[in-house]
Amino acid sequence: MRALVVDDSSTMRSILRLTLRGAGFEVLEASNGVEALDRLDKSGTVDLVLVDWNMPEMNGYEFLCAARANHAYDRTMIVMVTTETEIVQVKVALEHGANEYIMKPFTKDAVIEKLELMGLLPQRV
Repeated sequence: MRALVVDDSSTMRSILRLTLRGAGFEVLEASNGVEALDRLDKSGTVDLVLVDWNMPEMNGYEFLCAARANHAYDRTMIVMVTTETEIVQVKVALEHGANEYIMKPFTKDAVIEKLELMGLLPQRV
């Protein structure tokens, strides 16, 4: 399984990278939506994208819309990982193709639980 972590914070990318690697993912990284689209185009199949909402150049919502407009990424799971907690923004993201939404701050277990619910990891007993 391959994942792409998109966040302008190198600390947040590191936290998510360690969590995903611990769960068995190969992890790619990007610091904004433009870089993320480029990584997707050049990297082949990516099963999961964890993307922050607030970033320079292209934010997570704009990335989400661009990725969902490209049918090559129809099977890619996209999770918004953000401090944006307004229910309206959660709804907008889900309506535009996000598969899940994780609010910051989060725990490693919260990320793993979302991946299990999405069928990307086996359910823990």
